[in-house]
Formats: sequence, structure tokens, C-alpha cells
Amino acid sequence: MKNDFHKPKKLTLIGLGLMGGSLGAALKKNNWCETIVGYSRNPESLKQALELGCIDQAEPDLITAVKDADMIVLCVPVLTIENILKTIRPALKASAIITDVASVKNYVVKIAEKIFGTMPENFVPAHPIAGSEKSGVQATQANLYQHHKVILTPLAHTNAHAMKQVTAMWQSVGAQVTQMEVAHHDEVLAATSHLPHLIAFSLVDTLAGEADRQEIFDYAAGGFRDFTRIAASDPIMWRDVFLTNKVAALQVLDHFLTDLNQLRSAIEQEQGEELLTTFTRAKVARDQFSRVLEQRKNQNPSF
Repeated sequence: MKNDFHKPKKLTLIGLGLMGGSLGAALKKNNWCETIVGYSRNPESLKQALELGCIDQAEPDLITAVKDADMIVLCVPVLTIENILKTIRPALKASAIITDVASVKNYVVKIAEKIFGTMPENFVPAHPIAGSEKSGVQATQANLYQHHKVILTPLAHTNAHAMKQVTAMWQSVGAQVTQMEVAHHDEVLAATSHLPHLIAFSLVDTLAGEADRQEIFDYAAGGFRDFTRIAASDPIMWRDVFLTNKVAALQVLDHFLTDLNQLRSAIEQEQGEELLTTFTRAKVARDQFSRVLEQRKNQNPSF
């Protein structure tokens, strides 16, 4: 197999929510491949994807959707991946490249190993660090991935040609492609993405259960709206994330709960200096983070 890049004739998107729809729309806009086939169990999603220009062909049958496909992108909740791989395995041609958009990578690798006996060399695990609290194909944004990072987590035996193809796909939609080890990815994302979503879901659920919840939400300031925006994200997707990244999620959650209990104790015991020290330390860290982001933007305006 040659390692040089070439546009695939047929690319199949399995799942036509925000991520799949947006990827299809961006690839079609850039004329990246000859034909984009979209699969969904939902007939309305298939119809909307065609109307929105996310795909060239709608296919309600999974086996037909992947037949003769050069590349397949799994854009479904992570717990759905096992059944999909079981179903499509007999229909895949030997050279087919598989990739995904799941925010948990170790589980995806383990499931692929379970289904195929070993992780296929043409399977390139990937995670675009992009998204929205909106879900469904109707939320499609052709520019969703522009100037966002996509993390690839190849294994030692991952095929170089497959890597080039997947890298080229993401670069064609304006993403910045980086690489990371599988386990490290799940640890980093547990802290930077999964925990914030868990906190947002929990906070909104807690406040929604208060007797004066209407007044609470009526007087919620901009900070509350900004922080809790992600609680409007797809519940199914996030349920799957926490069930499949349990170890890393619990580790960072336990650390957070320890620190949170220390703050509770400081408030209860009126330890103002401890509160001030924590808040100041957090402000310094956040300001430093903001400066780093600003420097990156100055060095690369497209960041």
C-alpha cells in the first residue's frame, strides 16, 4: 500500500449528529472526496443531512453504507461503537480506513481489539476538540472544526498511510492535528473536558431541584449562563463518556472533591486567609492561561 495521500472515492459517516453532520458539511464544502455516504437509524436525520448538504447519499442500511468505503468515520455515542463494529466487520474491504470522534480513546481501542482480535492497523483513533451544547444534524456547522485541535492516538502498529489519510481529512476542514498516547489522552480529557461537564450537569440539576428554582434562574448572571451552558449537551453522549472513562474520571473527580471539601471547611470555620489563598492561586493560574492563549493567537492568528 502506498503511503502518499489521495482523496477517497467513498467516505461513510456513521452517525449524523452535530459532529458527523458538521464533518460532512465541511468535507463537501472543500470537495475532499468523491462521495460522502451518511448512515443513521433515524430517517429524519438522513433527510435533514441531505437537505443541509452534509452528505451526497443517505443510506439507512449499515452494511450497504460501508460497502466499498475507503474511509469510515464513527460519529456516534461511544457505547454504540461495539455493535456497529460487529455489524460492519464482514462488509469492510481490506484497505478501508476507520476512525472516530469519541472523546474516550482507551475504550474504543479495547472494543476494536475485542471485535477484530487485534486493533486493525487501518484504525486511527481520533478526537476533535470541538463541539457545541447543541446536538443533532440540525445543529450542523460547516466551520465547527476550524482552528480546533484534533488529537490522534495511534498505536505502535498503526499504518502510516492511514495516519496520513486521517490527518489530511482533518486538516482539510481547518483543524490542527496533534498526537497523544491513548491513556494520556483519557487522563487529560477527564480533567479538561469531562469534569467540567460533570460539574455543570450536577450544578444545574441541583439548582433545578430547589424550591425557589424559578427565582434562581431568573436572577442568574452571565457567569452562571456561561459556566452551565455545557449542561445543555447531549445527555446520552456524556453518560457514555463517564461510563467508558471511569478510572480517569473518578481520579480527577476525587481530587476535585477533596479540594472542594477543604473550601467548605474554610467557609464553615471562617478561615478567610485560606479562602483568599485558594482564590488568588486560582486567579493567577487562570490569568497565566489567558496570557498563553493570547500569545498563541498573536503567533498564529488562525489559532
